Amino acid sequence: MRIGVPKEIKNHEYRIGLIPATVRELVARGHEVFVETDAGLGIGLDNATYEAAGATILADAPAVFATAEMIVKVKEPQAVERAMLRPDQTLFTYLHLAPDPDQTRELVASGATCIAYETVTDNNGSLPLLAPMSEVAGRLSIQAGAWCLEKAHGGAGVLLGGVPGVAAAKVVIIGGGVVGFNAAQMAVGMGANVVILDRSLEVLRRFDALFDSRIETIYSDIESIDKYVCDADLVIGAVLIPGAAAPKLVNRGHLEKMRAGSVVVDVAIDQGGCFETSKATTHQDPIYTVSGVVHYCVANMPGAVARTSTFALNNATQPFVLRIADKGTKQALLDDEHLLNGLNVHRGMVTCEEVAHDLGYDFVPPARALETN
Repeated sequence: MRIGVPKEIKNHEYRIGLIPATVRELVARGHEVFVETDAGLGIGLDNATYEAAGATILADAPAVFATAEMIVKVKEPQAVERAMLRPDQTLFTYLHLAPDPDQTRELVASGATCIAYETVTDNNGSLPLLAPMSEVAGRLSIQAGAWCLEKAHGGAGVLLGGVPGVAAAKVVIIGGGVVGFNAAQMAVGMGANVVILDRSLEVLRRFDALFDSRIETIYSDIESIDKYVCDADLVIGAVLIPGAAAPKLVNRGHLEKMRAGSVVVDVAIDQGGCFETSKATTHQDPIYTVSGVVHYCVANMPGAVARTSTFALNNATQPFVLRIADKGTKQALLDDEHLLNGLNVHRGMVTCEEVAHDLGYDFVPPARALETN
């Protein structure tokens, strides 16, 4: 198979779809890899490194798209990239379609087969290709929140861990998944007072045991969100419904009750955000203020630590990339129900039920879609 790796073009996005080690694995199996020139330069991977691994360097993205049977990326394709997709092509990347009707419409129109990292599953019901970036984003969320709390960035001038004689900041984390767990680790390590809100008693018990009662675990409902969010210095939105738009759990009324200079970090922004007032921001312009509350809603948070993120992501994606290349896209999907769960769009059909529901498309089960085309 011919695999193409274009340079990422989203704002301040320096990650790359394949690292040289994965290129070497593909080439050893008889596949061809085409990498856009300087695609990995932002994380210290130059053209010579990719060539040494067996890749062919191409001059620009159109050349990569025109040559490749499968495109491997990190972030969702931008409009100019979507226009280059064709019906016989496979796209393997993060998509986050539910809150993005324009992208969905154009992927459907392209006729391409589009597999989303974030809906691939495993035997435990987890999301193995989302988990590495969720780990990074969870840890970064506390780092970003601490930065936003500094007075120079519009915050209240609060140090997360406090100092002897001065109370630590109150951090509320909504959602006890991978993002929430990693955020809690960082916040506890920095000495903050941490509350976890989740609807699963099993998750809350696990947090209580793992953190040895150093955090407060609270069942998430309307009343508890009202109580804890409004009293927080920093709120982390770590809610995820796989494939679907995030629910809006914190509204403008909550913000109006929060102290001026408080901070919200919406890690769910890729799925539309879990705060009513959230809108996607960039690493170049990451924050804005509503009702005196600083919002950090960067849509590609792990891109801030692009080298760490790229290698962590490739550790997870490599087996799936190899499987698709070795078997061909259709057979790889049919042979692996978990990879099949990642199929979001195929030959003009929406094959992810949550995306179809949220955006008003007819849902075609992925196995049936593959049978008809």
